[in-house]
Amino acid sequence: MLPVVIVGGLHADARRAAVDRLLADVPGGVVLHHDLATAAAGTVVRTVRDRDGLLSTGETPLVADCACCALREDLVPELRRLAEAGTTRLAIVELWDSVEPKAMAEVIAAGGLTVTSVITAVDPALVLPYLGNGDDLADAGLAAAATDRRTVADTFARQLEYAPVLAVADSPEADDEDRELLAQLHPTARRVPVGHGGRAGGGVENAAADPSGTPGPLPAGPSGTPGVLPAGPSGTPGPLAAAALAGFDVEAAAAAQHPACALLPQEADRHGVATMVWRRRRPFHPERLYAALEDLTCAAARSRGRFWLADKADTLLHWDAAGGALCVESAGPWLAALPDAAWEMVPPVRRAAAALDWHPEHGDRCNHLVFTSPALDRDGLTHLLESCLLTDAEYAAGRDAWRQLPPAFDTLLEV
Repeated sequence: MLPVVIVGGLHADARRAAVDRLLADVPGGVVLHHDLATAAAGTVVRTVRDRDGLLSTGETPLVADCACCALREDLVPELRRLAEAGTTRLAIVELWDSVEPKAMAEVIAAGGLTVTSVITAVDPALVLPYLGNGDDLADAGLAAAATDRRTVADTFARQLEYAPVLAVADSPEADDEDRELLAQLHPTARRVPVGHGGRAGGGVENAAADPSGTPGPLPAGPSGTPGVLPAGPSGTPGPLAAAALAGFDVEAAAAAQHPACALLPQEADRHGVATMVWRRRRPFHPERLYAALEDLTCAAARSRGRFWLADKADTLLHWDAAGGALCVESAGPWLAALPDAAWEMVPPVRRAAAALDWHPEHGDRCNHLVFTSPALDRDGLTHLLESCLLTDAEYAAGRDAWRQLPPAFDTLLEV
């Protein structure tokens, strides 16, 4: 089967360096790229290239005025064509700047193809500026559709946190604080260094070829997928090529992003960057929390997690903040609010997460928020969060009284 690796990210120079590194290390590798910059003219431009240059180019029309929809309609047939031809050893899907990898990984997998990795390319010197950029993608010329209302910050955060592999550009502008911020934002990611831009060097001389110039077969990789040729004298694959074939579970990746069972960062404090994990069982008072939203949103470069409001005790709420903007949305019911019979319909990973966090009175209901930022004011942030919880008297009044509290979040949640 044709292995497919997705390489994305808003940092275009770093992304191109990662793609060129893979082309240099994997003989027979081919890159597919859909340029959405032409969407305003009604088309999306597709290019296919290998390490020697352009192989083909074409246009596909917009689908329902949506450039990303056109990409989805065109990408899987192109990948199938490459797979059927049998000459491509690795298909590299280079996403356009603001396209998020989660949707593309799911589209490719649903098309019967094998996603072997998702890589987000990052310039560490740009992490904080991009997380702090609350501009709409449309204002930056990066919107994927006329109705695209995402911001630079929230798009970058999702690109970063979904990928199990980060291709980290060698950026002379980056310092220890920049690299530490990247590490704390996604501590479980495998970070692989790549060049900063242009065509990555090295690896080409390791291509094995028969006298006709055709690349020889690649050694088997994990789970029997085609591997990569040794990229160094030790006989081991290049680190980015190895990461590109390490294997990827689309369903597990989606579960890891779900607010109920997301793998959030742990406490950390290094090189001027801190991550604060705040967990409490008592629910928030809706009015006091709503009044504090602006201060809480601006308290950290990135914050995320789940929480509950006293007047909506059965609803799991998702907290997602970056770039000075906050998204609060319902993520469905807490498991404790469901009848026992409904638990069989819940994914096992969700049930396991709830069991690990179970409370005899509240079940899986909890506030679990994580704040990551340089110069984080832990004491001030903790005091502000604590002031938004129910007081002892309010808590003792019980849930019937909680339901009568003013519904401050109804407009935000569009209920």
